[in-house]
Amino acid sequence: MLKLRLATTCLTTCVAGLALAACGDSSAPAPQAAAPAADAPDMAEIPAAQPATGDGAIRVVGSSTVYPFTTTVAEQFGAGSSFATPFVESTGTGGGFKLFCEGVGAQTADISNASRPIKASEYDECARNGVTEIIEVPIGFDGIVIADSKEGETLDMPAKYLFAALAAQVPMSDDDCTLQDNPYVNWSDIDASLPDERIEVYGPPPTSGTRDAFVELGMEHGAEGYPCLAAMKDEDGDAFTAVAHTLREDGAWIDAGENDNAIVQTLTKTPSAFGVFGYSFLDQNSDRLQAATVDGVDPTFENIASGEYPISRTLFVYVKGQNQTVTPGLPEFVAEYTSEDAMGEFGYLSEKGLIPLPSGRRMEVAEAVRAMTPMDRPAE
Repeated sequence: MLKLRLATTCLTTCVAGLALAACGDSSAPAPQAAAPAADAPDMAEIPAAQPATGDGAIRVVGSSTVYPFTTTVAEQFGAGSSFATPFVESTGTGGGFKLFCEGVGAQTADISNASRPIKASEYDECARNGVTEIIEVPIGFDGIVIADSKEGETLDMPAKYLFAALAAQVPMSDDDCTLQDNPYVNWSDIDASLPDERIEVYGPPPTSGTRDAFVELGMEHGAEGYPCLAAMKDEDGDAFTAVAHTLREDGAWIDAGENDNAIVQTLTKTPSAFGVFGYSFLDQNSDRLQAATVDGVDPTFENIASGEYPISRTLFVYVKGQNQTVTPGLPEFVAEYTSEDAMGEFGYLSEKGLIPLPSGRRMEVAEAVRAMTPMDRPAE
């Protein structure tokens, strides 16, 4: 079985000498946080949000997957310090980087949550707008799950079948890479061992880092199950990527927005449907949802941490170093985020479903964060 490596990213730039400075203000505004859309259903699993009040609070944008973790840290930070509780928005990873890269200063985003690494093009956009000190902070691991209601079917899903179900075009056969529009209507059309139910999968939109990771890790892995597509990857990587990354638009795959919790609600009401989202949402809703195995591996805490589960990834927050001088509490907040109390093996984020980094890696990250060490430009 092909196992994909966790997409870890190392902070290798040398440590600068900037120490974290205490800059608390007992007159800081009242605690606040922001949630996704106000009409999002049943947000009980995510820490309650308060409306923003006043100026000067740290502003965080980005990934809906990382949102619950950052909101939890924000509430801990607001309750345990003299700083205002950071204002956290769920905009999707791509949308978060657009906001983060708009510039520097008090009216710009200080942090961007991300469920994938920043792209070279996004880094360059930041640089064009004067954002030149970006601190990359891996916070832990996550797995992308294919889940449904516990009232529905339990799937044992080879990655090849996942690709066959969701790709816009599929080969005529294992050895004939003549592409055809996806003909599969029911899961059982792909293989008789699968349910005789219509293929209906709710997942994140193109702006989502979860979507990016799903097509890169899940769909590419599944496409490689076709020998002719595996050969295409070696001969013409761009053509292979186009096939593997293009999802159906005929109703089998449904873009469900950036609110993963809304997908959870849909699945509980539609037992024949499946959803694609981060492991933490499965963990927080284990009384209602069940996950498919992928290539025979369950998306458990242990399997994701070890890399055994094939659709696994690293989660990040990106910090705008230049905003340290204009946003009170920014270094202190990031220090709280990378503390053992938060992202350690027994930290409060593991209770929310975050899979911790190895101990040595956590120490490296915390040291780089204390020094606010900017990252190098990522490779293309």
